[in-house]
Amino acid sequence: MAKKAFDKIAGGLTEALAIARGNAKPSKLHVPAEIDVRGIRKGLGLSQDEFAQEFGFTINQIRDWEQGRTRPLDGLRAYLMIIERNPQAVLNLLRNNAKVARKTRKAA
Repeated sequence: MAKKAFDKIAGGLTEALAIARGNAKPSKLHVPAEIDVRGIRKGLGLSQDEFAQEFGFTINQIRDWEQGRTRPLDGLRAYLMIIERNPQAVLNLLRNNAKVARKTRKAA
């Protein structure tokens, strides 16, 4: 059993080194089990209401996550990671999508 664990750890380290050197792409997407929603929001200088409105969450989701009553599921944690890394790109996509939707409704 110890050899299996060692082999998995060694394989992970080898993969990490190859990725760090640019010789390989990650084989798995890593979404952390915990994510600091309050830290992301405060880093953007937004209130809970503003963060919810800008990125399409409900205020109750934000409050529950920040107070530890619930936590974001996998897909939402991945979305929050993207918001943390490049909030302007997310906002641009959301705003452009809203413009296209308005144009489509006017044309119909």
